[in-house]
Amino acid sequence: MAIDLVWIVLGFALLLAVFLPTAVERFPLSTPMVLLGVGAIVGLAPMPKGFTFSPQEHEAFVLHASEATVLVALMGVGLALDRPMRLRSLTSWRAWAPTWRLLAIAMPLGIVGVSLLGWTLGLAAPTALLLAAALAPTDPVLASDVQVEGPQTEAPQEMTQETEIDESDEVRFALTSEAGLNDGLAFPFVYAAILWASEGSPSHWGWKWLAWELVGKVALGVAVGLVVGWVLGKLFFRLPAKKYRLADAGEPLAALAAIMCSYGLTELAGGYGFLAVFVTAMAMRQAERGHRYYADMHAFIERLEQILTLVMLLLLGAAATNGVLSHADWRSAVIVAALILVIRPGGAWLSLLGRRDDTAKAVGLTTGERWITSFYGVRGIGSIFYIAYATGHADFAGSDWLWSTIAFAIIVSVVVHGSTVTPAMNWLERHRTNHRRALADA
Repeated sequence: MAIDLVWIVLGFALLLAVFLPTAVERFPLSTPMVLLGVGAIVGLAPMPKGFTFSPQEHEAFVLHASEATVLVALMGVGLALDRPMRLRSLTSWRAWAPTWRLLAIAMPLGIVGVSLLGWTLGLAAPTALLLAAALAPTDPVLASDVQVEGPQTEAPQEMTQETEIDESDEVRFALTSEAGLNDGLAFPFVYAAILWASEGSPSHWGWKWLAWELVGKVALGVAVGLVVGWVLGKLFFRLPAKKYRLADAGEPLAALAAIMCSYGLTELAGGYGFLAVFVTAMAMRQAERGHRYYADMHAFIERLEQILTLVMLLLLGAAATNGVLSHADWRSAVIVAALILVIRPGGAWLSLLGRRDDTAKAVGLTTGERWITSFYGVRGIGSIFYIAYATGHADFAGSDWLWSTIAFAIIVSVVVHGSTVTPAMNWLERHRTNHRRALADA
């Protein structure tokens, strides 16, 4: 009987996941909010004796399920981004300026801010750093409402290969590219927390961490991602025998193979696999930027991501009504409120300050665009992975409290960001229209 109910719940939830995006697009409601609610109701139902939704009791499953969800989302984000990243082009680097600012300024400020706040409120230093590192990355899984829609595969023929495909929405580009990169870049700080908890004072491991965890592994992740993406681009589009080109066959499963190859090779080499998967997708896009095959792969990855996200949100919702929040306290509320309302918006706002230049793409953002980009740093599945990973590699004081606070942060983020994103994006469109009219009249 119990397994029959599981099938019914999963089927009903999957129908909701397919139906809801269209149904709620005009309302201050998001699909993740509804799925969390369904999961919470499921968690209140009678369960077989001895069964629990506690993530600590199923740590291995939670670790690998969240890992797979983030990996699939990172491939989807990399395939969806249209703006090229040419390593030898200064113009290309400048076009990614909002991303670099969010990563180099907003993310470290967020980690420092949450760490200091947690330490001030009485957390052990390694615990405070782990909490900050786990909450540092914005989520490519739950932030679909503020991300780019997907790869463009048709461009005006009169445009050149250098300019024919690009992003038109700076806010969506900044948030999407940030989410694609900061999942991998949070890893060094998670490792710092692990080293602090297991080896003591940073004076014992600080230089090793700086050279290897912060620099070496990031460089390896980028390098392997570039190589794998370049090789796969050649296989997909440039093989001499046309019948062997997967791009012409339109086989979307190759995107899943790309995830596995890139992630496995990078982890085997000792680098950051999350970073490599995103870079692989971006490198593959350079082969034939406007080819229909990218849309096919992205559609397949998007469906797989929906299924994995569905499972994770149902489990999180069920855990929320089965004790995962029981160790959250006033400190949890203060930290989460500070992160969502002050630390992330303030740090991102500072990072994006700059002169608006309408002749130089992405050098600056309008005031309205900066506000939206600063506020919508959605926290999600990546945070679950990092907590599961870290607590499996070292003992942290207050690990139950950590799990409760992370779950609380994700739920609050889903509700706050999910309930405000529709009116906020509608306001932004009106703001842009008025801005264009003002420029036309000037």
